[in-house]
Amino acid sequence: MQIGNNSPSVPTAAEEPFWRVKKLEDMSREEWESLCDGCGRCCMLKLEDEDTNEIYLTRLACRLLDIGKCRCRDYENRHRRVPDCLSLDAAMVRELTWLPETCAYRVVSEGRELAWWHPLVSGSPETVHEAGVSVRDWAMPETDERAEELHKYLVVED
Repeated sequence: MQIGNNSPSVPTAAEEPFWRVKKLEDMSREEWESLCDGCGRCCMLKLEDEDTNEIYLTRLACRLLDIGKCRCRDYENRHRRVPDCLSLDAAMVRELTWLPETCAYRVVSEGRELAWWHPLVSGSPETVHEAGVSVRDWAMPETDERAEELHKYLVVED
């Protein structure tokens, strides 16, 4: 936007997207929920090494995750159905080391810019999948049998 003498104007807070001007703690529920990019990574089952407290990702998705959509099948009742499901808040975002580097909550908390593929930037919920960020193409659904042998489904990083 230009003003009178061809000098660029400075955007006002009203013109800036909410994630650039608000802290996580100050976001409305609607704003908070819209930050989720739909990658599904936080819904993957994890193993913790009791000796080192290191967290290891598995290929198994929570039984409530619709892997094709990378969204919870019963979001409103997830805590009743999966008691260890977490409700992220701003404090947890800063503490959880297993949140992916690409997680919008983490990105905003760290003062970084959302990626081009984030639905709030791209305008499409599909770009997170097109960019290969989501678990859509590699996650497997949790079953009782698979959960008993969780170690077989560890994601090994090169």
